[in-house]
Amino acid sequence: MTPRRRRAADKKLNCVDLFAGAGGFSLGAIDAALNVVAAVELNSRAARTYKVNLSTKYGVTLYERDITALDPLEVVRAHFSSRTKKCDVVLGGPPCQGFSVHRINGAGVKDPRNELILRYFDYVHALRPKVFLMENVPGILWPRHKDFLDAFYEAASASGYRTLAPVIVDARDYGVPQRRKRVFILGIREDVQLSLTWPPRPTHHDPAIEPSRKRMKPWVPASTVFNKSIRKADPNNIHMNHSAELVEVFRATPKNGGSRHQSGRLLACHDGHSGHNDVYGRIDPEIAGPTMTTACINPSKGRFVHPTEHHGITVRHAARFQTFPDWFEFQGGLIAAGEQVGNAVPAKLAATLLREIKSALRKSSTKKTKSG
Repeated sequence: MTPRRRRAADKKLNCVDLFAGAGGFSLGAIDAALNVVAAVELNSRAARTYKVNLSTKYGVTLYERDITALDPLEVVRAHFSSRTKKCDVVLGGPPCQGFSVHRINGAGVKDPRNELILRYFDYVHALRPKVFLMENVPGILWPRHKDFLDAFYEAASASGYRTLAPVIVDARDYGVPQRRKRVFILGIREDVQLSLTWPPRPTHHDPAIEPSRKRMKPWVPASTVFNKSIRKADPNNIHMNHSAELVEVFRATPKNGGSRHQSGRLLACHDGHSGHNDVYGRIDPEIAGPTMTTACINPSKGRFVHPTEHHGITVRHAARFQTFPDWFEFQGGLIAAGEQVGNAVPAKLAATLLREIKSALRKSSTKKTKSG
C-alpha cells in the first residue's frame, strides 16, 4: 500500500448525530472507529449525559439546541467549511413516540414530532454526507404514517439520495441481550458507488429454532446483565422505591420469569380476565430480556422486576441491556435516566451496523455528476 493510500485508509470517517439523546448511536459510532464531530440534542438531561460521557471523553461538540431552530448551515460552517474535511455519515433517530405501537386508534397520525423526520433531512441536505442512517420504531411503517414516510423518501430523492427500503432489525440477532425491533433506513448519495450487505448478516440466533446454524452464537440471555456485580458507588445503581405491599407481591412472584398473576395479586381491574402477564413480571434470565422502554425502571409498565430480588431493575441493569459500558453514567435522576436508556440505540447494535457501512465506504468510489 502506498503512503497516500495508507493515509486515506487511516483517516476516520466524520459523523454527525442528530436527535442524539444520551448518545447510544454516537457511542456505537465511536466504537466502530468513526469520528463523531458534532451532535444535536434539545433535552437538557439527555444533553448533560452526552456531555459528561462523550463530549468530555471524546471531544464531541454538542449543540443543546432545538433542531427546528438551529440552522444546519451553522453546523456546516463550524465543522466542515474546509475542502478537506467533509461529513461522511449522518445518524439520528427522530423522537419515535408518534409512531409507537402503544398508540392506538389513529393516535400519532398528525403528531408534530413526526415532522421532525423532515427536519432530519434538512440536515442531510446541508451536510451532504455520503450516507445517512435513520432509526425509528416499527410503527413508522404503519399505513397511517405513510404520508410522512413518503415525504421523507421524496425529499431524499430530490436532494440526490437513493434510499434503501426500510429494514426491521432485532437487536438480539447482533449480540444485544434484549428483544428489540427497530427500523433502520439507509440513504446513499447518488454519486457514491457503494456495495454492502444490508442489513449485516446476523451474528446470533435461537439454537432451539435453528440448531444447525454454524458460525453463529446463541442469543445473549438476560443473565449476562445480572451476573456481573455493580460497584456500590455507581450513581446509576438505583431502582424505584416500592411500597411494602408491592415488595411482598414481588416476594410472592416466582423467581426467574414469574408473572404477576402467579403472585396471587388480584385487582378490581383484573376481575373477569387475567390481565397483562408482563406487568409486574420478573425478567427470565435464561432468554433475551424484554425491550427496554422509556419506563423500563417501572415494574408497572412491563416485565421489569429483577429476576431474583424483590424490586425493579436498576438504571445500570437497563443500561447493560442496551450495551452501555458501566463507565457511562446517566444524569438527571431515576426517571430521566430510565427515559434516556429506553430511547437509546443499543451501542453494540449501532457499532455493528456502522462497521458494515464503514467497510463499504472504504471500498466505495465516487462518480462524476453533471454538477461536478
